[in-house]
Amino acid sequence: MSTATKSKNRVSQQTWKFTEDVRIQGSAVVVGPKEAEGPLKDLFDRTYDDMYAGQDSWEKAEKKLMEDAITLAIKKANLKKNQIDQIIAGDLLNQNITVSFTAEKMQFPTLGMYGACSSSMLTLSTASALVNAGYSNYIVAACSSHNATAERQFRYPTEYGGQKPPHSQCTVTGAGAAIVGRGGNGPRITYSTVGKVIDMGITDPFAMGAAMAPAAVSTIATHFIDTGRSPSDYDLIVTGDLGTVGYAICKDMLAKEGYNVEGVYNDCGLMIYSPDQEVFAGASGCASSASVTYSYIMNQLQSGKLKKVLVCATGALLSPISTQQGNSIPCIAHAVAFEGGK
Repeated sequence: MSTATKSKNRVSQQTWKFTEDVRIQGSAVVVGPKEAEGPLKDLFDRTYDDMYAGQDSWEKAEKKLMEDAITLAIKKANLKKNQIDQIIAGDLLNQNITVSFTAEKMQFPTLGMYGACSSSMLTLSTASALVNAGYSNYIVAACSSHNATAERQFRYPTEYGGQKPPHSQCTVTGAGAAIVGRGGNGPRITYSTVGKVIDMGITDPFAMGAAMAPAAVSTIATHFIDTGRSPSDYDLIVTGDLGTVGYAICKDMLAKEGYNVEGVYNDCGLMIYSPDQEVFAGASGCASSASVTYSYIMNQLQSGKLKKVLVCATGALLSPISTQQGNSIPCIAHAVAFEGGK
């Protein structure tokens, strides 16, 4: 029987510690028109005033968003394309077509990953592990979503005009990318906690926040246990896209676990849009967490206004077929801990 070697990077079955000064070298966010009207509009690197982003289909528009975000992130990191070892990226569409078509055009070695709306921290965790271990020098972690492509695949096409319940959410049209490498003065990536799939029996495909909240609680609580940290160790703890419904559930469940997150907890799905925008219970989509993390949070860490941040991206792992067959919604959440730059 083989014995596992003790590792300075393996904290537990779910948590990794990055010991080789793994940092964000540069990040970029590109969004659509609704996001450009929100409170973070001045922090985005590029905005489009129409959902097509100059393309002839919504799927091509999403590809354009991801391509732009990756290109801008590389530029902001002061790197050349030939210095990038891999892209690790995800999106919401069948077979990860946004990633595939973007990678085909940009010609980077590519690892496509699917974690639904948890893909931002899933890809960043994986990129950080590979850089920390020395397998790669620079990796792009990226993800995207588009309101119209997601609605067509998971719910009803926009043209159908179906009414939504108030607990539904608005998929973010946007893409975020971050360059991961060693050294420099960008925000440091210190820990990653990989989530477990949690299914609480919810079958309503509009009730994403309620379905995903228990997965977020599981991962955040595990992170605290594994690292010996508590909510007071962080200036900000954010979930990816729980919206108003899931945010309240998550906060209550964490309190029952003994973690008071009052004053430090927020949700990216409540940060990207203004309260007066018509977005139902808030934002959803891969780009919800990516757009907030790779713009606002990175800026706050770099400026020193925030010292330590925990980002827990949340994903609902349903498919159109599983929903049509009446199955409940399995969910997952992945968390990454950041510390300020310089």
